[in-house]
Amino acid sequence: MANHKSSIKRIRTSEKKRIHNRFYARSMRTLIRKFRGLTDKEEAIKKLPSVVSIIDKNAKRGIIHKRKAANLKSKLSKMVTKL
Repeated sequence: MANHKSSIKRIRTSEKKRIHNRFYARSMRTLIRKFRGLTDKEEAIKKLPSVVSIIDKNAKRGIIHKRKAANLKSKLSKMVTKL
């Protein structure tokens, strides 16, 4: 266990941030999974901007890396064109 008051506080805040980030990452992954399950091209085209927006927000917050966000967006847009 930590001995310094500041390190105890750091443990508390990092745990809060970890839970907060986990929520955003989990919800993003669920949304992507549902998006990949779509079979209608028009519906996928309509939902793509909202999915891309959430991926960008998570990259901006530092929850996922910016290159991972770019890879996800690329794969999703490629999937839409194949439909």
